[in-house]
Amino acid sequence: MPGKTRIRVLVAKPGLDGHDRGAKVVARALRDAGMEVIYTGIRQSPEMIVRTAVQEDVDVVGLSILSGAHLELFPPVMEGLKEEGKGDVLVIAGGIIPDEDVSPLQQIGVKAVFGPGTKTSELVTFIKDEINSRRK
Repeated sequence: MPGKTRIRVLVAKPGLDGHDRGAKVVARALRDAGMEVIYTGIRQSPEMIVRTAVQEDVDVVGLSILSGAHLELFPPVMEGLKEEGKGDVLVIAGGIIPDEDVSPLQQIGVKAVFGPGTKTSELVTFIKDEINSRRK
């Protein structure tokens, strides 16, 4: 992206979910695609995720969850980002999220949900397209 800074992505694991293989695969794929990636590690509170997003001045927050607590954990992340003046950050989610929960997540501002089996190339293209359209 000539003339533009690299896309900065925070990959975060909210809640008590201790499985992070998928998040690490995504983080590596994004890095290999030329993005700057900050990975929080497991067991992050919504407040910790927001604080890191603000401190690192990220363009994207990717929330990875397998525990089923997305409807409890994602709203405080979204609210915290807005309170900290980062409401324009692209927020995406991945992991085990039932189809019936996608619409409620989109209503609070999660732009897209990527389930198991999503190709990393699809995720890379989505992020690049979204951020490039926002930077115009």
